[in-house]
Amino acid sequence: MTLPPAIVFDWTGEGDPAFLRDREWLVTNGLGGYASGTLLGIGTRRYHGLFVPNLVAPKGRHVMIARFDEEIVLADRVVRLGGAEFLDGRLETDVHRCLRRFTLEALMPTWRFQIGEHVIEKTIVMPEYQNTVCVRYRLVEGSGLRLRLRPFAAFRRQDAVLEHHDDWPFVFTYARGRHELRRSDGDLALRFGLQAANGVFVCDEKASRDVLYRVEQARGYDHSENLFSPGYFAVDLEPGATTTFLATTQGWEALAVDGDEAVAAERTRVERLLGMAPENARTEMAAQLVAAADQFIVLPGSRLEETLQAGASGDEVRTVIAGYHWFGDWGRDTMISLEGLTLCTGRWREAAAILRTFSHYVRDGLLPNLFPEGAREALYHTVDATLWYFHALDRYTEVTGDTALVTGLMPVLRDIIAHHVRGTRFNIGVDPADELIHAGAAGYQLTWMDAKVGDWVVTPRRGKPVEIQALWYNALRRMHAWSALVRESGDEYGARAERVAQSFNRRFWNPERGYLYDVVDGERGDDASCRPNQVFSLSLHHPVLAREHWRAVLEHVRRALLTPYGLRSLSPDHPDYKRNYEGDLRARDAAYHQGTVWPWLIGHFTNACLRVEGDAAALRPLLHGFRDHLRDAGVGSISEIFDADAPFIPRGCIAQAWSVAEVLRAWLATAPAPHN
Repeated sequence: MTLPPAIVFDWTGEGDPAFLRDREWLVTNGLGGYASGTLLGIGTRRYHGLFVPNLVAPKGRHVMIARFDEEIVLADRVVRLGGAEFLDGRLETDVHRCLRRFTLEALMPTWRFQIGEHVIEKTIVMPEYQNTVCVRYRLVEGSGLRLRLRPFAAFRRQDAVLEHHDDWPFVFTYARGRHELRRSDGDLALRFGLQAANGVFVCDEKASRDVLYRVEQARGYDHSENLFSPGYFAVDLEPGATTTFLATTQGWEALAVDGDEAVAAERTRVERLLGMAPENARTEMAAQLVAAADQFIVLPGSRLEETLQAGASGDEVRTVIAGYHWFGDWGRDTMISLEGLTLCTGRWREAAAILRTFSHYVRDGLLPNLFPEGAREALYHTVDATLWYFHALDRYTEVTGDTALVTGLMPVLRDIIAHHVRGTRFNIGVDPADELIHAGAAGYQLTWMDAKVGDWVVTPRRGKPVEIQALWYNALRRMHAWSALVRESGDEYGARAERVAQSFNRRFWNPERGYLYDVVDGERGDDASCRPNQVFSLSLHHPVLAREHWRAVLEHVRRALLTPYGLRSLSPDHPDYKRNYEGDLRARDAAYHQGTVWPWLIGHFTNACLRVEGDAAALRPLLHGFRDHLRDAGVGSISEIFDADAPFIPRGCIAQAWSVAEVLRAWLATAPAPHN
């Protein structure tokens, strides 16, 4: 069994530090928690931190250790391997001078530093399903040296406003070799320690004031804070030896994890993941994406009650983190991502668990849009997440051949269809005049084009959006077929689907422009904007678009929207087109679906091309840009979005579930046929 190819950056110490600062690493724990930072070793986002667990109480992800200073103490100097950037322009780190290689292998980042005769390696790992982080150091070459490790605490929700405390907000205790840091105004506790026989903790309180997060500054957010450290560990690192720093929010026993064993266990785990994947997904870029997919499939770490209830009934609970660093689990993203994350990776059992988990949250015929960070109750303002659920279930049954899950879920599925026919929340329901789904409520953004700033819904798309009809038709067709599994007649679903198809082709085809309207019966009539949503009319299992229009739609999308990193969200010839996704929140959200490129759309564009043209080999070059992108932005993963025009700068989340899922799925769908 083998690992995915390692991603390696060699460094001479003479390059521009910005290269390292602009590339980020991510380590996850299967609970929604993570560790993340830049290759340069400094934080540039409020979300960066050595330890960001997803907690039950207080709920949500919390940046516990925001900064981690590592110092090599030599006879003539002190070299900083960690550090920070400050509001006054200071950069406290020597990483860009002494780094010689950065490697991402088996989802673990490793830095190799050279300081004179000394070569030191540092590897970060989070044991699966533990709110614990391990940082292992190994002296590869050179004589013994002194290592100092200083954690700086924040103890804030990752999305909280950054603060500048002047007083000391923590209480530090030490007893019987146990180190614990608490907020003086709460019960949140960090336990930490060092695995080294000769290591000592030096109590030396220090404040790091006006730490700058430059990405937040560029995005128009509050962008600096004060951090606090109770002291540092000092340890003599001997040739060939390792020492490990550990931090946890769990019991003291979590600090007994051996660093070498944790690294070896993670390698074995990733090898096992790759072994589960289909054979054509075990090499090259596919193997890297199989590994990246794992970071999104999680237990809902902050909703412990779900896990306990499921365990009591012999069931499993799984969900999908939509993106790192700031997204939680979203219904739409989960269902769109399910095939690529689980079915293309051989993780069928988890696919079933995800589908069952979300079925428990259906309310009034709607799947949750999202579970807000730190909240107990889901939000349901979505028209498409529920319909994507039928698509995900369809892909599960097609790939696995398991129809038992559909059979068990039929009461939920019937209820969803019935609610849509009758009408449900947010004015979502069937128009009896044409059997198409309408949706729209003031102040809400119900489709995937969901940017909103204050009360401004940027792309409201109220009325009858094109992709909603495609998904609705697909759901009806699936219900027609699935009814036979429970020995019921599906004729009602089939007849309704036929009426939907007739209405769709009559209402959405725009003969003057040769493509589909994006929305009909909207607030301002029919919207003829050229958007990628029309692709779903011929990419889903049951295409609702009449065959005679397939090629025209596909060609128009190819000419106007296709880029090396996915599809634009709006044609460049539209007056609202935005080339770049940058500036403050209002400026960014104004561009979010007004041109910005979305990688996940390449999956359904590939589906459409295969249906119309059938030439898989010709499509593979469309995905080649993502090979280089794995070395950019979030190393080893795929970004949420890209600018709409060259050079197509990656933006948004550094690791997005549906980006990884759909690029992987498209890569496998365009694989060369095996030779006999």
